[in-house]
Amino acid sequence: MERPRILIVGGGFAGLECARRLERKLAPSEAEISLIAPFSYQLYLPLLPHVAAGVLTPQSVAVSLRRTLRRTHIIPGGAIGVDPRSKVCVIRKITDEVVAEKYDYLVLAPGSVTRTFDIPGLTDYARGMKTLAEATYVRDHVIAQLDLASATLDQHERESRLQFVVVGGGYAGTETAACLQRLTTAASRRYPRLDPRQIKWHLIDIAPKLMPELGDKLGTTALEVLRARGIEVSLGVSVAEVGAETVKFTDGRVLPSRTLIWTAGVAASPLIATLDTETVRGRVAVTAEMRVPQFEGVFALGDAAAVPDLHKGDGAVCPPTAQHAARQGKRVADNLVASLRNQPLEPYYHKDLGLVVDLGGKDAVSKPIGVELKGVPAQLVARGYHLMAMRTNAAKFRVGANWLLNATAGDDFVRTGFLARQPARLRDFEYTDAYLTKDQVREHAQALLAKG
Repeated sequence: MERPRILIVGGGFAGLECARRLERKLAPSEAEISLIAPFSYQLYLPLLPHVAAGVLTPQSVAVSLRRTLRRTHIIPGGAIGVDPRSKVCVIRKITDEVVAEKYDYLVLAPGSVTRTFDIPGLTDYARGMKTLAEATYVRDHVIAQLDLASATLDQHERESRLQFVVVGGGYAGTETAACLQRLTTAASRRYPRLDPRQIKWHLIDIAPKLMPELGDKLGTTALEVLRARGIEVSLGVSVAEVGAETVKFTDGRVLPSRTLIWTAGVAASPLIATLDTETVRGRVAVTAEMRVPQFEGVFALGDAAAVPDLHKGDGAVCPPTAQHAARQGKRVADNLVASLRNQPLEPYYHKDLGLVVDLGGKDAVSKPIGVELKGVPAQLVARGYHLMAMRTNAAKFRVGANWLLNATAGDDFVRTGFLARQPARLRDFEYTDAYLTKDQVREHAQALLAKG
């Protein structure tokens, strides 16, 4: 008999953990495993601010899929549509060739994209912090602003190049602002024509508190650390309009600025919209076993799925964090194995282990298993957690070596010239306009089935 085909969409925390566990639990004769991923690595997303700040090299947070997976077939591309009734997934390869792949079991772990709003100029002028390319670009862009500000005699141009705005007071935004502010502070010593006091960072968020998940005490500590460094934090404020050289806030202020980094949350991958399935705030509604109830053999997990949080109860769903995604990947693999062997499936249950926020240098706030820490102890916990979470020893060594090198030798503040003369819009990095309509997906599925 032909082996059942298991197709995993996404090579992030959820998809990679699922594939790794399937390889361990299933004999080669039991199933054929394929994984769709646009890049040949799992991105360790929590450390992207360190890449943007130059503390870590891009390669150090890109965990090789081929080093980790031994017999999973990796398809280089992205899923752009799924027809669960025909059991067909439509894929756009990295060459832009569109192909259709049949499956018997489907694991949907396509992750998320940057959430945007209908704000004039946002999609044209904002930069994200969701992909490795974006983090690399942001670093180049920030250093370029220092170079250009140092070279100009126009005070208005200099002012607009030296004011930086980060939108989003969650972990991504807070860590991005903190790490990049350290970058520009250290770099300013290499620019004798610049007054360091002119370099200003702004962190804004519509919420009334910074990182409310940390609790009032640690949230206040983080706020104090940022303000002590000179970062202007504005809460209860958002962006009203973005221009090429200005940012207008909802409180009426207009800042001369050519840099807006947008980290105001995430939304489920647009792939989910191609399915005829129930959703919860854009995420696939699944059972506690992470099954999509409308379709046989389909599982969904990670940022793109509304997985019930059995620990919290009361209808809560698991937050889109790496911690949950990795553990969900293991549970889905177990349930897939159980399905193949006609055994009962088990629900996903995980008690959150806590939170870590690295503010750069010796500054951090952490809350492991409910214990509130700050300063050096919190930093040790944060970096220790990240090292343990890295999937390969090579990745752990690279990250540890980069941290040590940066702490002892510092940074040379070099620009690579990445996309220096091209527009860098959010959709250019996250390919949000690449997905098909439901009708187009059905057409591809029917064409594949017609070929036999």
